[in-house]
Amino acid sequence: MRDLQRKILELIATDRIAIPIKSIAGKIDRTRPKLGKEINSAGFEGEFVGDRCYARVEVENVEKSRRISEAVEEFCQEHPRYGDILKGKIAEKRVQAETHLYFGMNQGCRLTSEDYMQVLTNMGFTPATARGLYSELIEVSRKISRKRVQFQEETERSVLIG
Repeated sequence: MRDLQRKILELIATDRIAIPIKSIAGKIDRTRPKLGKEINSAGFEGEFVGDRCYARVEVENVEKSRRISEAVEEFCQEHPRYGDILKGKIAEKRVQAETHLYFGMNQGCRLTSEDYMQVLTNMGFTPATARGLYSELIEVSRKISRKRVQFQEETERSVLIG
């Protein structure tokens, strides 16, 4: 019984840590291409070598698969009769069973710093690094939760398990 509760608490702490990390990762993923475009449009001549960094632009011809929607449209134009059948098959909805594990904290209970620290050390961080990350992640999480009204201590969450 104790082991099961420990695992559930670990899942909740992991889920809560994931929110600020995903938020930060999303911001980084959106910033990188934006910065690249800014550099490319700032009088960049295709190559730069500075004291501490370098950059260059290369245009590459890369084969990419066409989108399914493009292929379907082309097929429908070439084979209208079969195209209608294909569109019908695509439009059909199918029911698929999903198994979710729902979890959350009991009313009035909270995760402790030790719960979070265990998750961070299980991820491979040293205890000192985990302590430093913990305080920063909790601060970011609080800022995000103020913006996201739905995230509260008592909010039930779920994870797809099958």
